[in-house]
Amino acid sequence: MSTDRRTLLADAAIAVLADAGMRGLTHRAVDRAAQVPPGTTSAYYRTRQALLTALVRRLVALDQAELQEIGARTPPLRTAAEVVAGLTGFTAARLTGDGRRRSLARYACAVESARHPELREILVPRENLARQALCDFLAAQGVADPEERTVTLLTCVDGLVFDRLVNGGSVAAEEIRGLVTAALR
Repeated sequence: MSTDRRTLLADAAIAVLADAGMRGLTHRAVDRAAQVPPGTTSAYYRTRQALLTALVRRLVALDQAELQEIGARTPPLRTAAEVVAGLTGFTAARLTGDGRRRSLARYACAVESARHPELREILVPRENLARQALCDFLAAQGVADPEERTVTLLTCVDGLVFDRLVNGGSVAAEEIRGLVTAALR
């Protein structure tokens, strides 16, 4: 079984989930999205749960690669303004194009993970260079428990992304600035 074919199917499953929702995620829909012969997806992923698990693993891999790359290209954060700019850019990327599709799929999977703990284990936030850069910045500012404050700040940013996906609009820099200010208190 080809790893490339599995990746193609998982990517197509992410697109189907983002476009059609959890009910629209079927083996046939993934076959169509991946432009493969009917039955291909079910040959690689026999059950819907196997397909969903593959989708979640791929989603996390894509997210982690993106966050590692952001962290690798970002010099050490020195000011709150740099943090605000970085998080504002990040939220914009999560609300447009491929980032929007992955965000929609991620939230659908998060809801599904309430019923499937094995998905929750895959979705658990991971360490990455971007997250570490934020934590290092907060520690350098003398914030007590920078790890916990990093989690809280990123959870709030995530909530803003979710809100804008549902209700439309973008995340304003002022909103991010308020969260960063609160994190620094």
